[in-house]
Amino acid sequence: MLTTQPNYKITWEKLPDDFVLPDDPVDNINQPALAAALTESLLLAGKLGETALTSTNYGICATIDGKFAVKAPDWAYIPSIGVDRSQVIRSYTPKLQGEQPAVVLEFLSDTEGGEYSVKETFPVGKFFFYEQILQVPNYGIFDPATGHLELYCLNENQRYQRQTADAQGRFWLPEMQLFLGVWRGSRENPDTYWLRWWDAQQQLLLWGTERVTLEQQRADRLAAQLRAAGIEPEVQ
Repeated sequence: MLTTQPNYKITWEKLPDDFVLPDDPVDNINQPALAAALTESLLLAGKLGETALTSTNYGICATIDGKFAVKAPDWAYIPSIGVDRSQVIRSYTPKLQGEQPAVVLEFLSDTEGGEYSVKETFPVGKFFFYEQILQVPNYGIFDPATGHLELYCLNENQRYQRQTADAQGRFWLPEMQLFLGVWRGSRENPDTYWLRWWDAQQQLLLWGTERVTLEQQRADRLAAQLRAAGIEPEVQ
């Protein structure tokens, strides 16, 4: 499948098996946990369909003027893949193997990673690749150190436009039917800033540990009510 753009031609081809993927190191010890937390709450809330794919530092590729271009966002959400998952173990080609990503997120670190780069020559910049090549509807840039989140969405001219957060500091993503925002607290020990999901009613999508705690609190309240009524609850 072909798409023509000014000054360059994009094709959607499967990455060759012998293509050497970039071996970029994880820039920050908390980045894998940030990505895992985003996926976990979606999964537990039933927001991930059977053909949906979330990825972490995983190659998403396109071919520009006959050259393969690959970027590995820190986290991405692809609504639906159209092939068996065994065919997208190493990388994913939108339009050829399924839908384009609906959201890509990059986590800033002390190392300059070019998250704002609009460079059109190889190696192309991330901002340019997500906006002009993949045309991802939502691109977020998050700084875990400060909790600052920027969200860019494609406008009617297919250009990224920076969005303004709502009164709660969150962004509505129509493709997800969810809000994305920043939350401060602890998970797996670090007390830091996290990216979290909220539903249309502004209810937080919980992590597994939070669900367990909530259920325990409910059980404790029920036991207290039973005791107050003179009934000793059964011990499970």
